[in-house]
Amino acid sequence: MKLSVARPLYWIFPLVALIFILYWLKNRPLAVTAYTVTQGDLRGEIMGTGTLEARVKTTISPRIQERLAEVLVDEGDKVMSGQLLARLDNTELQQQVAVMQTTLINAKTTADRIRTDEVRAQAVLQQASLARKRLAELVHIKAASQEELDKAIEALNIAQADVKRSQFATVEARNQVATTDNNLRLRDKQLTFTELRSPYDGLVIRRDRDPGVVVVPGTSILQLIDTREMWINAWVDETALAGLAVGQLARVIFRSEPAHSYPAKVVRLGREADRETREFLVNVRVEQLPNNWAVGQRAEVLIETALHTNVVNIPQHFLLWQNAQSGVMVNKQDKAYWRAVSLGLAGLSETEITQGLTAGEQIIKPIEELKQAMEDGQAVKIK
Repeated sequence: MKLSVARPLYWIFPLVALIFILYWLKNRPLAVTAYTVTQGDLRGEIMGTGTLEARVKTTISPRIQERLAEVLVDEGDKVMSGQLLARLDNTELQQQVAVMQTTLINAKTTADRIRTDEVRAQAVLQQASLARKRLAELVHIKAASQEELDKAIEALNIAQADVKRSQFATVEARNQVATTDNNLRLRDKQLTFTELRSPYDGLVIRRDRDPGVVVVPGTSILQLIDTREMWINAWVDETALAGLAVGQLARVIFRSEPAHSYPAKVVRLGREADRETREFLVNVRVEQLPNNWAVGQRAEVLIETALHTNVVNIPQHFLLWQNAQSGVMVNKQDKAYWRAVSLGLAGLSETEITQGLTAGEQIIKPIEELKQAMEDGQAVKIK
């Protein structure tokens, strides 16, 4: 009988221990992260991602087909307006210019000779006219025969024809001089096309051709940019369009320097959204560039849309939601208590609290690795 009474007591102690362990696990303090509420300035910002580009970008290419003789600059070189960048082979064009110069001299000589012939023909015409007039008077007084007068009239007609022929020849010679002069000007102009010069102060960002190749109009030899105005072509979600305006201040964070931001300003808003990503372009001019930068490098743009000063704000990841009501867990004597709050301006990582919290209070949330929800009145331990 003693053995039968002691046997149930043998199972009571493990059961009590199990109940105690379960009670301890349920009511042990939950490890949390804490944040002391602050009061300060809060900026409303819209973020976009884009690339650094130059507003003015130029392809240096030839206007005529010719062999590339020399490239005088390389990628990364700074150039001045009017500086010689590359040269085409101009041997043949120089020969053509020399030929045209000689042709022009000959054409002018011919024109001068024909003009002299015209002057001579004018003199002959004048003499023939006087002879006809004189013979006509002599015939009238019967001092000369009609045959002599007819010969004088024939000579006058021939002289008139010679003058007209000389005049036509003079016009033709002048046209020939003008045509030759225009051809010479064309060859001179084409000769200037063999020298490729910089249209502005800028920077060579790419070299596409080396000497020896034959280039045609439109062939890219060099890529040149104007560094006086650099901007970020940033893609921004179309939902942010209503809050953006030209002239808004911004800051640019290059991925090469994630801890540093550079001042910028919105200079242009795109008017067409991408139909797949639902984003549109915003051009943000960078006021200052890093020491090392590259066209096309990625950057994040943060555009300031509002500024609230001296407001209560908290990190957004401390916000909780219950039945569509925003709130936080407040730490009071190492216990968590739910409190509803009203939200104001939302920044990128912080949110303004208009009602429900004051500066100095401590809000909490479970540490990330636990992924455990808190209950109202639950004991907590700040870690």
